Amino acid sequence: MHDDRSLIESRLRRVLQERILPAVHPQSVPLQAGMWVAPGEPVPVAEGLAAPRSPVSPGERWGAPWGTSWITVTGNVPTEWAGRTVEAILDIGFGGHMPGFQCEGLVYRPDGSPIKGLNPHNQWVRVADVAVGGEQVELHIEAASNPVVLDYPAFAPTDLGERETSGDEPQYRIGRLDLAVFDENVWNLVLDLEVLGELMTELPLDGARRWDILRAVNRSLDALDLQDVGATAVAARAELEDVLSTPAVPSAHLISAVGHAHIDSAWLWPLRETVRKVARTCASMTNLLETEPEFIFAMSQAHQYAWIKEHRPEVYERVKAAVSEGRFVPTGGMWTEADTNMPSSEAMARQFVHGKRFFLEEFGVENEEAWLPDTFGFAGGLPQIIKAAGSKWLLTQKISWSATNTFPHHTFLWEGIDGTRIFTHFPPIDTYNCSMRGQEIAHAARNFKEKGSGARRSLAPTGFGDGGGGTTREMIAKAARLRDLEGSAKVTWERPADFFAKAEAEYRDLNQGPQVWMGELYLELHRATLTTQAETKQGNRSSENLLREAELWAATAAVRLGDSYAYPYAALDRIWKDVLTHQFHDILPGSSIAWVHRETEQAHAAAAVELHAIIISAQRALAGDHDAEFEKYVTFNPAPHARHGIPAGGAAPTPESVGGCTVTGREGGGFVLDNGLIRAEVDAHGLLTSVYDYENDRETIAPGVPANLLQLHQDLPNAWDAWDVDKHYRNSAVDLIAIDGSHTAVNNPRRAAIRITRSFGASRVHQTLGIEAGARRVDIDTDVDWHETEKFLKLAFPLDVRADRYAAETQFGHLYRPTHVNTSWEAAKFEACNHKFLHFEEPGWGVALVTPSTYGHDVTRDVRESDQGTTTTVRVSLLRAPKFPDPHTDQGTHRFHHALVPGATIADAVREGYRCNQLERRVPGDKVVAPLVRLDNDAVVVSALKLADDESGDVIVRCYEAHGGRAKARLEADFEHRDVELCDLLERPLAGSGPAHVVDGAVQLNLRPFQLVTLRFAVGA
Repeated sequence: MHDDRSLIESRLRRVLQERILPAVHPQSVPLQAGMWVAPGEPVPVAEGLAAPRSPVSPGERWGAPWGTSWITVTGNVPTEWAGRTVEAILDIGFGGHMPGFQCEGLVYRPDGSPIKGLNPHNQWVRVADVAVGGEQVELHIEAASNPVVLDYPAFAPTDLGERETSGDEPQYRIGRLDLAVFDENVWNLVLDLEVLGELMTELPLDGARRWDILRAVNRSLDALDLQDVGATAVAARAELEDVLSTPAVPSAHLISAVGHAHIDSAWLWPLRETVRKVARTCASMTNLLETEPEFIFAMSQAHQYAWIKEHRPEVYERVKAAVSEGRFVPTGGMWTEADTNMPSSEAMARQFVHGKRFFLEEFGVENEEAWLPDTFGFAGGLPQIIKAAGSKWLLTQKISWSATNTFPHHTFLWEGIDGTRIFTHFPPIDTYNCSMRGQEIAHAARNFKEKGSGARRSLAPTGFGDGGGGTTREMIAKAARLRDLEGSAKVTWERPADFFAKAEAEYRDLNQGPQVWMGELYLELHRATLTTQAETKQGNRSSENLLREAELWAATAAVRLGDSYAYPYAALDRIWKDVLTHQFHDILPGSSIAWVHRETEQAHAAAAVELHAIIISAQRALAGDHDAEFEKYVTFNPAPHARHGIPAGGAAPTPESVGGCTVTGREGGGFVLDNGLIRAEVDAHGLLTSVYDYENDRETIAPGVPANLLQLHQDLPNAWDAWDVDKHYRNSAVDLIAIDGSHTAVNNPRRAAIRITRSFGASRVHQTLGIEAGARRVDIDTDVDWHETEKFLKLAFPLDVRADRYAAETQFGHLYRPTHVNTSWEAAKFEACNHKFLHFEEPGWGVALVTPSTYGHDVTRDVRESDQGTTTTVRVSLLRAPKFPDPHTDQGTHRFHHALVPGATIADAVREGYRCNQLERRVPGDKVVAPLVRLDNDAVVVSALKLADDESGDVIVRCYEAHGGRAKARLEADFEHRDVELCDLLERPLAGSGPAHVVDGAVQLNLRPFQLVTLRFAVGA
């Protein structure tokens, strides 16, 4: 029996490949072709269509990296093909790589209207459903010769990822350019046999259903004349009718197929190429929707819709028409599929604000699902943000990539740091590029972890993605055969919202709720994305900080000065969208080609120039006239807490400088920095040996192990160079202790500091360690001229603290992570994310490490033999040097800032974190600027103060509880307003909430831990 089964399966594979598939297009004639190579960047469609052509033939080489060639094919349908279905087969040089990772094309009619995209699995263009014979054919292909940057599984360094270094060697050879007869009967036979062949290999070896299929396949192949497949295809299909019509069992798993093309907004291609990828995919999908009545296609990322609206309006009109029919579904409600670990609180909120608003304004669609199939883990603050945006569901697939622990759920409630729960689904099919293969469908059913609860539904994002391409007609045909087929899960095309609604209802019908997962959804892979491409990350952080500040001062100026100051609505909207675009999950994480990161850094620099101009303009308008004779200055405090006597969000004459800092020599070499609050000892090697807290009579640095220790590791992950850091990097480390020459000391009443220089390898580090009068912190500025490769640079702080957990800031709050590795789940978190602060505490005393510069860090614990005390070591991650996909990652100069704050409570960590990110500005003038709002509880932090996006002049205030406890606060608005409402993130009144609770003119807030609130103050008559 086994031999018979193997022989039939082998027979099926060979006959399909060598006889039946070639017979899908049994007759063909060549097309004539001409080509024009566009100089430089892509040209408008009209220019490409009009350009002169030079003859080109199959086999000729074409396509320098990142080039564009316009290919025109012409011909006539042979008269003897009358009554037949005719297609053009256009192979512009496709090889064995996945769609989207090599050359691609978009086909146009002579009038410039797009037809569909071309890729290795989608090379056909329908010419005539029923030919009359003699038809003239003229098609134009906008062909992109994007190079193969990733030859997976190899991660070989390449210069192809930057236009200036990619060269001009042709990458491809023209393949088949033909008119061909399309035999639909043969094509259907292919799909019948593929579905049955793939299904039977997933069935029990000796099960009756497998043998039924095997016998039917054998009969079908017997009925086929291998020398005349077309004439016998109908008979061959007839032998399969019975096994294809046997229905699935009533308890079969239910799969909601959603047409999909996950399109990375940038990765192994630049942003400009993604505009064209989106156009190709959307053209193909709208083309399919016209002929496949059950097919549903969903696309996320509002900015990709905005791109084609601007650059490919003819494609956008087709998309809009399909959206209005409910067949092309805008999903996700975010501006881009962003990284969710590193974006700030406000940036994460604005992803939903700008994404949902675009879909509402363009299509009248309100998304209730967040759609992030490929994002590298999810911060614990995200559920509250999703809910505050008016959504309630989340889909992702990436957690299935975790390399250590298998996540225990596929459908569950995810509880965030504030207690908000979001109904969440991980497709058990374990891919966001499902192609409807039997192996995928069977895996989804077997893998679904909730089946023990009685749940039966999962979702399958279906179509080629990453580089685009989308669903194919073959996938749709397979799904039709799997609608109700014995031995298989049942497959139905459905919109994401319909799936989620049914999946939720399923639990209500079962009279039980899904399981709950609390806290972050940590991806046990791609941990190095918290560090790679430091300049991209610092540009993002700077842009976020400047946007918060620009909105604050522009709103203050608009309210205080009235018509004499115009709030820059359009500029802020545009800059926000640009910053959000560059938070895409292969840009901000640092995992894209050099071209992408160069452009991102340029975008951040341009944003900084424009935002600085907005800030200075508003501040100068507020500060009043400058009296040159008396040199008066006003200091603006953008932070959400008072400092130096200046209130949060206000400005006052610059306070007098206070003294109190000293630098003295240290016994054994080095210096002692002292300001009466802390004393920092720096040894002869520039290492911190002591940071003493006078008030608490407490040492910060663990005995015998210095802090401010730079450590260099070998760093060659097993795969995914820019993405991964593997635990074996810790097996070797070099402590960078030696210094170049001597220390340089700075000593004035306001500040005491020392400067040191170290050299290692081909790199050099300059560090400044300083303290300021009146400040309980040690500031550490680290300037690195980095020229290492495949190395990992960290900065270590061994702390004399016994803590079994620590706090790391995330969006709208902080979360706790263990410092121990009791379980494999804890051990897997050997590199983690923080925003502005980390906080370590034992009862009665704590220490914070704050930064505007870095995200990645690791924490370890050790017991000291000398006194059995515990050392908790935190190491911040500064730089890496992977060679793929950017072979020159992070080479050059970088500046980092960190501050160690002894004696810090969690409140101190929050306050100092904001202070080092939101710096004071000193502006000529003499006016006191009162804050627009005041809060009487430092636990409640204003994350945004701005004018409403609808340009009504209303004031929006967003705040949250930041300490992790209950908080009551009075929020007083110092400007005229009619009333105040509680709103969602889109600045719409919250349904059922009514107006905010106002007592004696102040909003009374009673917040749960980490709760965020958005208030809208109505101004004017």
